[in-house]
Amino acid sequence: MKHTAEDLIKEMTLEEKAALCAGLNMWMTKGIDRLGIPAIHMYDGTNGIRKTSSDEEMGITSQNLPATCYPTGSAIGSSWNTELLREIGVALGAEGREMGVELLLGPGINMKRTPLGGRNFEYYSEDPCLSGELGAAFVNGLQSQGVGASVKHFACNNQEHEKMVTSSEVDERTLREIYLSAFERIVRKANPWTIMCSYNLLNGTYASENEHLLNDILREEWGYDGVVLSDWTAVNDRIRGLKAGLDLEMPGPADYNAKAIVAAVQSGALSEDKLNASVRRIVELVRKTTAATESAGGAATSSDYHTLARRAAAESIVLLKNDSSILPINREAVKSIAVIGRFAKQPRIQGAGSAEVTPTFVDIPLDELRKLAGDEIAFTYADGYPQQDIIDDALIEESAKLAAAAEMAILFVGQPEYAESEMHDLSGIDLPAHQVKLIQAVAAVQPRCVVITSSGTALAMRPWVQHVPGIIHMWLTGQGSGRAIAEILLGHVNPSGKLSETFPVKLSDNPSYMRIRGENGKLYYREGLFVGYRYYDKKELAPQFPFGHGLSYTTFAYAGMKAVQHERGVTVSFSVTNTGSVFGQEVVQLYVHDEECKWIRPDQELKAFTKIALEPGESKEVSFELEEREFAYYNTKWGKWVAETGYFQLSAGSSSRDIRLRERLYCNFGKEEISFHKFSLLNDWISDTDARDILERTLNAMNEHVVDKVVLNEEFIGFWGDFPVIKVIQMFGQVWLKENTPDAVTEAMISEFEQVRRG
Repeated sequence: MKHTAEDLIKEMTLEEKAALCAGLNMWMTKGIDRLGIPAIHMYDGTNGIRKTSSDEEMGITSQNLPATCYPTGSAIGSSWNTELLREIGVALGAEGREMGVELLLGPGINMKRTPLGGRNFEYYSEDPCLSGELGAAFVNGLQSQGVGASVKHFACNNQEHEKMVTSSEVDERTLREIYLSAFERIVRKANPWTIMCSYNLLNGTYASENEHLLNDILREEWGYDGVVLSDWTAVNDRIRGLKAGLDLEMPGPADYNAKAIVAAVQSGALSEDKLNASVRRIVELVRKTTAATESAGGAATSSDYHTLARRAAAESIVLLKNDSSILPINREAVKSIAVIGRFAKQPRIQGAGSAEVTPTFVDIPLDELRKLAGDEIAFTYADGYPQQDIIDDALIEESAKLAAAAEMAILFVGQPEYAESEMHDLSGIDLPAHQVKLIQAVAAVQPRCVVITSSGTALAMRPWVQHVPGIIHMWLTGQGSGRAIAEILLGHVNPSGKLSETFPVKLSDNPSYMRIRGENGKLYYREGLFVGYRYYDKKELAPQFPFGHGLSYTTFAYAGMKAVQHERGVTVSFSVTNTGSVFGQEVVQLYVHDEECKWIRPDQELKAFTKIALEPGESKEVSFELEEREFAYYNTKWGKWVAETGYFQLSAGSSSRDIRLRERLYCNFGKEEISFHKFSLLNDWISDTDARDILERTLNAMNEHVVDKVVLNEEFIGFWGDFPVIKVIQMFGQVWLKENTPDAVTEAMISEFEQVRRG
């Protein structure tokens, strides 16, 4: 495209502008041939490219073009590896270019409010810092190849049940700190070329036309100038959506809405300037995605992609339990292993729905175990459980006999394929009853038992977790997962994944349990800020496995923590040493707690992390730079982020419940912005030096005229602290108020304070 967007817009008719604001078909934008504006192609792509055989079909229930299937969001989120996410983004960009893709509809970064979310497998984490950092890395990698990203689903799309008619009712502070924070981080760090709005309503207004969300926050506050596109059929009122900032409606052609746009401009209901702004953003998106780009590192091959898929899977798999160091398998001591469970031959590699990729190849766990072990270990196999959700005692009995005859048993279990899909939520987080009975039966006859679980969300394990010495959570780790799990079991790869979400003891422990589904079109997020580990920490409730948990075949020691505030923020540094005998990677996590904030805050919040590789005996210095924002909360009184001066606790550890180092640091963020109103409390007035001085002078003037004098000592403040000052004056100053009023006295105090503050 040789001409600028502004020049092209001047050449367009009103009808052409309106038409450009919707797709051509299911997967393409419209072009304008006479102006040299081409159409571009977009396809689903959270963990691989789901390109349909035809641009006219959705392709949910049919085979699509083969593409590399990487670990799903929940899996790769547990890698905690931003460089790996960038690498996958680069690979998807290169593969996308080969497949004729200009825009990839991902990543998905919604928060995991409940483990029952049907699309949880697409999303990275329950924590906005982790999700935001991983998402930004992915977007930067993808867009470096000239393929645009579409960060989704904006916002508060945390369930599948009736999502298109349900309003997520979320208070402003929770919205900012939990549900929008990851989007904001990605916008600021990666500038995604598009953002996809969600299906649901947010606080009573559809996300596709929510002016507070799309304009006030995204455009005005964050400064975002990319394209906002709808999820497929998410548009409700097209004119209202355009006014709010929804640029592109999908799918197209939506001729009825193009006519409505023309009519709205002609009648004055929609300004043409507003329409031109959306058209300009769409034209700029086309320009970016069709510009020639140099591929980083040369052309890749399908084998290169598969190798990356294997490595990504290996970094995502989490070793949850390893009693008596049952893993890695000791090949000198173990010569026969019973492999039990259908997933050993038919692995679950992804979830279902719009994110389901047709893989180019699939590694089979049992085959890969046999390849790697060679003749050293004899493997036997049993299905263990049927495909149907029924208990088959014959299969369980066969499996138990096989396990008893071997020196070790490995069980491959997990959520059935139908359980995790777009368009419906899970009914529970326990394994199917036939798998629970199988694990119990095998563990009863074979104490050397390792359970490998596959699911896209947290699992409850309480009926069997105490009976087995080894547990690995494999997630849904894509087409390379079979090789990855074999390498981890046999010790070729040291596991380094850490849980990106909390695994509760039981579903009812989850903070959203009492309000998992909405009623009468409204779903109230009444747990507020306390999602995931924030809730378990505040409630002092022990999970089965905490956020950030993941074991290794080696050990790590942390030492020498230092924290210093400077002009740019705070620097935190310490050393980490591999104290074991094998190479390993450690995910180092930094949490922050505000000790003195007057507002309710979580006990700790993840604010930084890194993944480091260490040889045995090797040490590395870890350093984090924290900006003031990392110490802030969203103050709804002031409508902005506020970091309060005071003491903060900085905690570094291997998980949210395995803290190795702590440092207490006084941070000076300047004087807190403060204002007073008619009913400001006594505690508010005494919290600021200038305000207290004004209050004391006022009270001294009052005390000259009254018998029951007010002295701001500990006893008085302890009783009257939550009383408005105007009421204190009214209570004790009746004699003094003969020529004055409580309102006038309070107004004079406020006026004097504002004058002092202005200097």
